[in-house]
Amino acid sequence: MTGITFEKTGQDGKARTGVIHTTRGDIRTPAFMPVGTAATVKAMMPDSVAATGADVLLGNTYHLMLRPTAERIDRLGGLHKFMNWDKPILTDSGGFQVMSLASLRKLTERGVTFKSHIDGSKHEITPERSMEIQRLLGSDIVMCFDECPALPADRKRIAESMELSMRWAARSKEAFGERPGHALFGIQQGGLEEDLRQQSAEALREIGFDGYAVGGLAVGEGQEAMFGCLDYAPDQLPEDKPRYLMGVGKPDDIVGAVARGIDMMDCVLPSRSGRTGQVFTRLGVLNIKNARHMDDPRPLDEHCGCPACRNYSRAYLHHVFRSQEIISSMLLTWHNLHYYQDIMAGMRDAITAGTFAAWQSEFHATRAQGDVDPV
Repeated sequence: MTGITFEKTGQDGKARTGVIHTTRGDIRTPAFMPVGTAATVKAMMPDSVAATGADVLLGNTYHLMLRPTAERIDRLGGLHKFMNWDKPILTDSGGFQVMSLASLRKLTERGVTFKSHIDGSKHEITPERSMEIQRLLGSDIVMCFDECPALPADRKRIAESMELSMRWAARSKEAFGERPGHALFGIQQGGLEEDLRQQSAEALREIGFDGYAVGGLAVGEGQEAMFGCLDYAPDQLPEDKPRYLMGVGKPDDIVGAVARGIDMMDCVLPSRSGRTGQVFTRLGVLNIKNARHMDDPRPLDEHCGCPACRNYSRAYLHHVFRSQEIISSMLLTWHNLHYYQDIMAGMRDAITAGTFAAWQSEFHATRAQGDVDPV
């Protein structure tokens, strides 16, 4: 396949750093992908997202298929032009919505029939249709169509789901065809069962992909169980390809995943939290709506270089959040995304220097201190 190339530039323990080379630019790994569900990272301009340090965005196949439709985006020049983002875009396959919208769908060997959560209209996604939608969108990294059961689930259900996903992976690969400059990633399933994960990894290797995702985690199993799975799952995937953990997560989830050999992650958490007043800092999480910030002239994080921290006080950010001003979502989202990209840059530097264990210890110790004392 001639989609992308992955160059590993350093390793410290299981943690890896490198570069994914795409036709639209390089993605430095470990990479965090902000989520642009409906062709926008909510409350952010594209150049602001790039300014946080993001090399790649995630777009959502299911939502874009329903509105404004993939066909319309294609007619208007593709997703990059449509949303004014010239760096790489990864699109998910619609598979997660198969799980999260379970009450609205019917699952068969052929694919999934959905009722739209917007207007109740019926739609079908098959592996072939998912590949077609993602081709129309023009994303650089395409995910194969899979099915993911919510955890906990019994072993029989997880095994059947994994086997179906592997059949769908083969169909996705066939439907993807030859698309120079575009990559297709396979998705490992198998719940928390090591042998099922191994079976899935072997099936994906046999099909052959440009990269491999660890799917079916961050779906309710808790961090301890997720880390237990990540202690072996990335090792089952090819060493020379990017490994992507889907839908993760909180800052300590991300650091723990990288320590276990993960190269790419995405999550709505930093942007969604920004809109609800939850702020991630080196010293942990703070809630800007709390009255303790009302008279505080200090920044959210004195070590942060984002516009919210450079130019505004906690008192101001508390005021605009309580007043429901739009600038609150803009500034807090920018801060959270900036903080996440700072974590990624810190890990890349530490892995390169061979000091990742020390970096990790300091990261956890600093967060454990908790927020600064009130004024």
